[in-house]
Amino acid sequence: MISLKKLNPKILVIGDLMIDHYLWGSCERISPEAPVQVINVGDESTLLGGAGNVLNNLSALGAEVDIISVIGTCKVSEELKNLLSLINVDTSYLITQKNRLTSKKSRVIASQQQVVRFDREDTQEINLQSQTAIIEIFKKVVNNYDVILLSDYGKGLLTFNLTQSLIKIANENKKKLLVDPKGLNYSKYKGAYLLTPNKKEACEATKISISDNNSLTKALKSLKDKCGLSYSLITLSEEGVAIFDHELRIHPTAAREIYDVTGAGDTVLASLGFALSSNNDIDEAVKFANLASGVVIGKIGSATATLNEIIEYESSLNKSNSFEHIKTWDDISSIVLELKNKNKKTVFTNGCFDILHIGHIKYLEKAKSFGDVLILGLNSDSSVQKLKGKNRPINNEVDRAYLLASIEVVDYVVIFEQDTPLDLIELIQPDVLVKGGDYKDKEVVGQNIAKEFKVVEFFDGKSTTKTIKRIQKNERDN
Repeated sequence: MISLKKLNPKILVIGDLMIDHYLWGSCERISPEAPVQVINVGDESTLLGGAGNVLNNLSALGAEVDIISVIGTCKVSEELKNLLSLINVDTSYLITQKNRLTSKKSRVIASQQQVVRFDREDTQEINLQSQTAIIEIFKKVVNNYDVILLSDYGKGLLTFNLTQSLIKIANENKKKLLVDPKGLNYSKYKGAYLLTPNKKEACEATKISISDNNSLTKALKSLKDKCGLSYSLITLSEEGVAIFDHELRIHPTAAREIYDVTGAGDTVLASLGFALSSNNDIDEAVKFANLASGVVIGKIGSATATLNEIIEYESSLNKSNSFEHIKTWDDISSIVLELKNKNKKTVFTNGCFDILHIGHIKYLEKAKSFGDVLILGLNSDSSVQKLKGKNRPINNEVDRAYLLASIEVVDYVVIFEQDTPLDLIELIQPDVLVKGGDYKDKEVVGQNIAKEFKVVEFFDGKSTTKTIKRIQKNERDN
């Protein structure tokens, strides 16, 4: 995982806001009136779309985010404000333009497949008064943010003159401005830090048919030169993301399964902005965006990815660092909340785990079998010393935590300083509490907090104490 030194960057989004409306159902017959499916709608959901989905993605990652946009005087506009308030986005920079219709896209989904989409929207350019208001707001607030993102959905907000004005102001204030472009005329984005077109959009904008690395490089170079970009970037769907500054680099996709690419471009823009705001270089930022996209396109609809999901996903691809599974108490608190929202069954156990041996591994494998996620509370060095004596632990807490975090069945390791893990158990509220065989028929700390309590018998003849004694006697393990 990339370095995220600033976990709650301040990011400003400017773009076309809309609502994504979903009707979820099933199909069991064809209409007698016409050769079309009859969808029995069982559920309905309403989400932020367009630039709103960029906000959703940033909010899920933990960024502090604001939006500048234009809305209408319709009912959809009020609905949109309510959705923004749900993710704590301030609506004070929303400009209301009379007689304008805020976009709403309705999708009918049956058996996880999109059947039809119908839109209600206004795609005329916003008036000069609205454009002037956006510029004045941006001038006042630009220095409050780490990165600026323009989300252009071609719905009339980002006019040529407005976009050029925003880029000029950002550059004057030395702020990176990233754009998810739309349309054929990319000259309006001239001077941006980078653009995020997909392969089809890049082909149309450059009039270059991308068929191999030579034509890809040519298209990237064309975009960089004509638009005066710091970096040229093209997303290549399942092939990954291509970057060009002085040379071509292609970062392969991290996608495992593709269910729905709706909003994938929003995730790329949001995750790139998030990573760059933490002073990561462009290549590291693209790797992060690939992972975020891999999470999102494995879901249905306009989805988002949290940092914890990205770390978990990276781990499933065998690309993560063991340190990423060692969590602070604040980390594990937010992780547990996500797990509960996903109805994941959490298992907790704890111990010193001073010198790892097969008994430990078999114990942890059995513990993991009781649920979906295994959280291990690890006694700190001072805690171990109180329990085991002044000559313990043999291995310090950082080394012990790293070794445990590298074990496949262990999802998270949390170090605790207390004599018992009671406070940690109260924080986690695990579904299952697991202890070793020596706790059979005994009262166990935290037993009343967990929904279930399980005892796992120890692997005969294996313990850290016995291992230490054999070492002291220079004996081999039989």
